[in-house]
Amino acid sequence: MNKKLIIFFLAAVGLLALPLLMQAGGLGAGWVRILTLALLYVLLALGLNIVVGYAGLLDLGFVAFYAVGAYMYALLASPHLWENFAWIKAALPDGIHTPIWLVIPLAAGLAAIAGVLLGTPVLKLRGDYLAIVTLGFGEIIRVFLNNMEHPLNITNGPRGLDRIDPMTIGPPGDPWINFGKRLEIGDYTIPSVTLYYYLFLFLVVVSVVICHRLETSRIGRAWMAIREDEIAAKAMGINTRNMKLLAFGMGATFGGVAGSMFAAFQGFVSPESFSLMESVMIVAMVVLGGMGHLPGVILGAVLLAALPEVLRYIAGPLQQMTGGRLDASILRQLLIALAMITIMLMRPRGLWPSREHGKAAPGLANNGNDSGNGPAATIPAANPAATPS
Repeated sequence: MNKKLIIFFLAAVGLLALPLLMQAGGLGAGWVRILTLALLYVLLALGLNIVVGYAGLLDLGFVAFYAVGAYMYALLASPHLWENFAWIKAALPDGIHTPIWLVIPLAAGLAAIAGVLLGTPVLKLRGDYLAIVTLGFGEIIRVFLNNMEHPLNITNGPRGLDRIDPMTIGPPGDPWINFGKRLEIGDYTIPSVTLYYYLFLFLVVVSVVICHRLETSRIGRAWMAIREDEIAAKAMGINTRNMKLLAFGMGATFGGVAGSMFAAFQGFVSPESFSLMESVMIVAMVVLGGMGHLPGVILGAVLLAALPEVLRYIAGPLQQMTGGRLDASILRQLLIALAMITIMLMRPRGLWPSREHGKAAPGLANNGNDSGNGPAATIPAANPAATPS
């Protein structure tokens, strides 16, 4: 126990000091931004892990909840509604500026409602059929966002929403911390991207604690029973319908919160940010790291989020070596694909999978029989030659 506490303490100190060390080392804000986006994807992967890893429901439309949270914050923290609807302008002449303590519950609640609405019609679907329906749900949300411009301009169509307020902590007029501006503490300055890094890190830590508690709770055990054998779980008295809806709702809350943070961090959202490839990438993070295992999911999310950006520094020189005959973006995608294929061939259950339960360790049965302590040692062999006539 003491060893684990020491490891956790060292990891916490390292994560807190990492962006400051990068800033002091002259690496610039680019690398800190990569780390910040990686933490955002960790938050998404943790949410999808509840649906895919714990409950065993293959969801390819998880990006829809990401979009719901992002557009909710964009509408509440930008002048778009204030400029397009006269009654909102009359009711709120100073504009809509939503504080962070209201943003997170609203994003989580709205995304949870969307998750339950998605889960209700697909309760009896499994496997590939469930994946196809959830994929369609994700695309429907993206198409809606792309076309909700006429007759009422709600999402501004494919042009997206800009001028989104950054996250703030404190009174609306004079916040204590504005994540869109650098923070000066004496002679030391903390850039805006580093402040967002700490905000996302805090949310990831809270999410990990919630996921761990869910995993070890009765609800988590029920989800895992449904994942292994739904018919057996129903026979044991588990309400599979409610448990599935709860999995969809709980997983969606993480996506909604992550979406609101993405909108504040970017300052701009558009339907193109929530394409099918985003959903596929989040699923790949969960599968690559190890489904149902929190350390594996975090590792997979960090690798797949940071790898494309790191490979930019490799694809560029390779393009120059070939005289510009290779496209750097295509070469980067090729390197990512090769890395993923290699990893999945070498580690088919993921980089850091959970231990398999219910299986004896290799050689355990033989050791038991040799020592005479196992059950097989108490049963005499059926040897006809040794039977008295």
